This record gives sequence, C-alpha cells and structure tokens, in this order.
Amino acid sequence: MSSIIPFLDIKRAYQVYGHLLEEAVVRVLKSGQYLNGPETEALERELSQYLGVRYAVGVSSGTEALYLILKALDLPKGSYVLLPSFTFVATCEVVVRAGLIPHFVDVEAESGNISPQALEEAYSVLISQGRQVSAVIAVSIFGIPARLREIAEFCAKRGLYLIEDICQAFGAELEGKKVGTFGIASATSFYPTKTLSCAGDGGMVFTHDEKLAQKIRILKEHGQTGSYYYEYHGVNGRIDEIQCAILRVKFQYFQREKTLRADLASFYEEELRKIPQVRLLVPPHGSNPNYSIFSIRAEKRDALRAFLERNGIYTRIYYPLPLHLQPVYRELKFKEGDLPETEALCREILSLPFYPYLKLEEAKRVVEMIEAFYEAG
Repeated sequence: MSSIIPFLDIKRAYQVYGHLLEEAVVRVLKSGQYLNGPETEALERELSQYLGVRYAVGVSSGTEALYLILKALDLPKGSYVLLPSFTFVATCEVVVRAGLIPHFVDVEAESGNISPQALEEAYSVLISQGRQVSAVIAVSIFGIPARLREIAEFCAKRGLYLIEDICQAFGAELEGKKVGTFGIASATSFYPTKTLSCAGDGGMVFTHDEKLAQKIRILKEHGQTGSYYYEYHGVNGRIDEIQCAILRVKFQYFQREKTLRADLASFYEEELRKIPQVRLLVPPHGSNPNYSIFSIRAEKRDALRAFLERNGIYTRIYYPLPLHLQPVYRELKFKEGDLPETEALCREILSLPFYPYLKLEEAKRVVEMIEAFYEAG
C-alpha cells in the first residue's frame, strides 16, 4: 500500500508557521491578560475590516455565535425559524435552545444549500396553518455560498430576519460581496477544521447593527451591564486571548491558504468531471467559494469509501442522516420522503481529503483510486 492520505492533516500548517504561533502564545502568557484583552480587540477589528462589517464580537464557539444572535434578537417564543436539514446539528440546536421552533427546508441538488423555492413553499405552508415565522438561517455549506441575494430579498419582503451560518464558509464571496454580510448578522466558527481556525474552540458574530452587537457583548458576559449587575439571562461566551493570538497569526496566511484551497478544488473539479459516476456540487453563478470541505456525490458511495480506505485514503460523510430524520427532532413530525433532495444528498455525499497543504501528487492519487474503483465495476 502507498502512504496514508489522511482526511485532514492540521499539523502541516503548523510546520509552515508554527514558530509564529508559539511566539504569539508565549506573548499572551507573559502578558498575564488571558480574556478580553488586546488580542481579542485586534482580531475583532481585523476580521470586521476584512468582511466589510461595522462590528465583530469574539465568542467561545460558532455554536454560541449563532445562539447569541438568536437570543439578542429576542424573537417571539414559539415562532418558527426556517433552516436546512443538511447541516451540522449546531445550526438547529441553538434554535431550540432559544425557545424557537425549527422548521426544516429542502436543499437544491446543485449546491447542497437551502433552496429558495423550497423556502417559499415551507413559509407558505406555515403561514396557512396560522404559524408565526420570525427568521431564516441560511447555511453556506462546505464553503459554497447559498443563494443569499434571493434569500435576503425573500426575508425582506416578509419581515423576517436573515441570519447567516458561515461556520464553513468564512472568506467565500457572492457577487463581489463577502458571505456573512447579507443578513442582520452572521456567525462563524474557528474550530480546527475551518478555513480560519484556532487550536480549540472559538467563534465570532458579525453585524452592521450597533445595538445588536452591544447586546451580544453583554449576553456573552453573563448578561452583566455593570459590576455584578445583570439585566439579561446571559452565558459565559467569551473567546480567550490565546486563541485570538493564534487566529491573528493564521489570518496572516489566510489569503495564501484560500488560494491553495481554490487551486486544489480546481484540480479535483477538472479531473472528477471526467468520471461519469461522480457529480460535483455546483456553486451559484457569481460566487467564489472558499471550500472548508470538498465533497462529491458518488454512485455506490459506501463501497467507494471502503475501497479508498483499503488503499490508505481516508474520507468522511457529511452528513449520513439529515437533521429532520434524527431522533432528537422526532417531535417535529418530519418523516422520510419529506425532503427528497436532502435525503438523496445524504445517500450520495462523500468528502475527500482536502486542506491547504495537501500535495498535488496526493490529490492525484485520490482521483486515480476513484477512477480505479469505477473501472473495476
């Protein structure tokens, strides 16, 4: 067997700029200020400028970022939030945690993102039943922008808040505008697998809305508005100075790594188009993805995955069972067949080895092994 090709190898990035990461961590340790310090302030400023928003608030995770947005908006308890079923569970769990009701919407087959047509249909059904709908969470899955312009227009016409989950898509663009700037607020994650990542958990909220940003800052500090004085039920949602210092180093390499990701994605796309049993996810027109995960739709998916693993190539499945069929959401009364595009995607999706420092010869071997599997019948 040839050498192993892992699904993800975080250590390769460390080999490029690990010495700078170490210097940054030691700098924070020597400072004695580990929370709410200059590293957090600088990171918020740098990333808000990059994204083109007025405010950025560092928080403890992408999950907490989404939750804090929902909590700060103070949406009517028991109202509905429309969101895709094809996403990580955090997108939905925060809705329940905020006292709201998730309602799953089908995806479009091309991109794997929420379908504007299905969104319209789901909204109409809920309204016809006398339900109150308050928001939409649009996920840009795998780094592929959702149809955010259309979704933003849909929300504006109906008085709904658009919240963007860009946890897998920081740095992606649509129509020359950064993903994360189309709605009232957006949430990103700095989990180690993301396009901009720390060495643990971390996240950030982005918004143009000053009052929303101020309230999120209060909520993430236990709802405290004065010394031991609390006006809101808050959370412990801070990001720490060490993670911010690490992120500031990595942000210096972000554009370089974005280019490396784009080059690798282009290679995969060019070569995999030649294999009829493989379908690529297609970003919307006018978009510039920033892939955190590169996924294909594959015939005989499970057999292909097993074959690749036998040949030292490791893959993952995001996501084998959609949220609307998960046991934890059975009370929402979705059943198999309700979201056909989502369910088909979950049966076919396969995520390939993909990270900025994956070598071209390794990517070639991934493609060669996929070809070999289908040629063997």
